[in-house]
Amino acid sequence: MAQKQEPLLIKRYASRRLYNTETSDYVTLDDIAGFIRDGREVQIIDLKSGDDLTRQYLLQIVAEHESRGESVLPVDVLTDLVRSYTTQAHSVVPQFLAASFEMLRDGQSKMMENFGAMGNPMAQMPGFEAMQAQQEAFMKAMMGGFPGGASSSEDDDSAADKPEAGSKDELDAIKKQLAELQKKLSGLG
Repeated sequence: MAQKQEPLLIKRYASRRLYNTETSDYVTLDDIAGFIRDGREVQIIDLKSGDDLTRQYLLQIVAEHESRGESVLPVDVLTDLVRSYTTQAHSVVPQFLAASFEMLRDGQSKMMENFGAMGNPMAQMPGFEAMQAQQEAFMKAMMGGFPGGASSSEDDDSAADKPEAGSKDELDAIKKQLAELQKKLSGLG
């Protein structure tokens, strides 16, 4: 059974510099984003107060990417997020977002499994492996901050042992769940 790796501890000094406790050197937000893309959990602690600043810095990383034109979040979604902080939907939104990203991650992994089972005619296309690696890196980056975000090799092994017979049923179930989520999202706006 694979052990879960301890989060990488980053300490923030009074000077606001970020210190990687594993490598004993200073890091930037881009470095932290790289650790997360590589599948590493990160925890950022204020050295003096001991406060956990992880959420604040993850939001800052997202904001910097969005401001550079690397938009992932549509304006409608950002608007709904802001609105959720001022409404009673506040308590439902975090669980909904976590469940949505988990479903997206699971759906993508099942889709990739199905491509592999079909003999994958797209694999013959030039650049397919690079595109696949890019998608996997994107999913790791997007899921890193959410509970259960890092997929374990144990999950991959158990999925590989499942028979293919239910794969069409699983795909239909995923489509149905996605349609339900889209209805719920449109109801929030």
